[in-house]
Amino acid sequence: MQEVIGTAIAFSLLSAGRIPLWGGVLITIVDTFFFLFLDNYGLRKLEAFFGFLITIMALTFGYEYVVARPAQLALLRGLLLPSCPGCGRPELLQAVGIVGAIIMPHNIYLHSALVKSREIDRSRRTDIREANMYFLIEATIALSVSFFINLFVVAVFGQAFYQQTNEAAFNVCANSSLHDYAKIFPKNNLTVDVDIYQGGVILGCVFGPVALYIWAVGLLAAGQSSTMTGTYAGQFVMEGFLKLRWSRFARVLLTRSCAILPTVLVAVFRDLKDLSGLNDLLNVLQSLLLPFAVLPILTFTSMPAVMQEFANGRLSKAITSFIMALVCAINLYFVVIYLPSLPHPAYFVLVALLAAVYLGLTAYLVWTCLIAHGATLLVHSSHQHFLYGLLEE
Repeated sequence: MQEVIGTAIAFSLLSAGRIPLWGGVLITIVDTFFFLFLDNYGLRKLEAFFGFLITIMALTFGYEYVVARPAQLALLRGLLLPSCPGCGRPELLQAVGIVGAIIMPHNIYLHSALVKSREIDRSRRTDIREANMYFLIEATIALSVSFFINLFVVAVFGQAFYQQTNEAAFNVCANSSLHDYAKIFPKNNLTVDVDIYQGGVILGCVFGPVALYIWAVGLLAAGQSSTMTGTYAGQFVMEGFLKLRWSRFARVLLTRSCAILPTVLVAVFRDLKDLSGLNDLLNVLQSLLLPFAVLPILTFTSMPAVMQEFANGRLSKAITSFIMALVCAINLYFVVIYLPSLPHPAYFVLVALLAAVYLGLTAYLVWTCLIAHGATLLVHSSHQHFLYGLLEE
């Protein structure tokens, strides 16, 4: 749904509002055929095109960063010593959403599954070690680029829109060449609630129409790249867990149809704010789903029976376990903070049931992960006892 929302908003901005949001959602059906056309040329060429889209995102959002010129010292201080004095629920929603947007659970499956597509002589340990090194470099680069793209967006929004009122945004747009967009901002003194649509509009009003169109191109590239990563991740998950082998056409058509229907309904019967708000909630949902992607991978890669001598070392397991515990703590804190904002007491029952299932599954995954770690320690201990026995003999 996120790729549909982002692409629809990009089409709306690029067409100066001539394409309605519901029309942009329907146009994303074309993504299916465009994706399948590229898929005929092989996975490696598709990966190259995906890298091209990521480059476009980095350049476009990087351009906005240079234009906005955020305070560099404050940015570095925030990176090294993060804090958020006076933050409320909206800021917490954005913060948790950023975690889900950068460390996307389906991309974790995708990076792991791409190992299968590489031609490696798995009977030679030296080749496997070399491949592992390059996969580590590849994943590090991908996550680093994703981090900087999100950093550019957050820094630009913080510099340009922090504590700006709706009336100020209205006046800025009304006195610019993009005066037709001024009507999307109510004339009041409330702080403007910036989303990916309003953000592009204000950038265009402040820095010129070029900034708006560059922002829209970046959104379009993000939507296309998300389509590809989501499709391939779904393919690997279905083949690995469910033993289902569908054609890519059937899979993309089904998933896109499931995403388009609710998104069209929101675009037709609600407004743009609800559509952008839905995008933020989907980012939060990705953060909540992270344990179900990371914990199984951490479990399997820690088992000597599966990985042999390539099983995770103690330092790797300690770092990954700490990060996973931190993400789980953030998710739990987010749910507890958001409970009082539920509109009706009946929602508490639904949340309680979902929380019980969620915590139960997470506890099961943690338990299996601990068993895998214990098995690793047991193997190390048995090796040590064996060596001691040889020395004694």
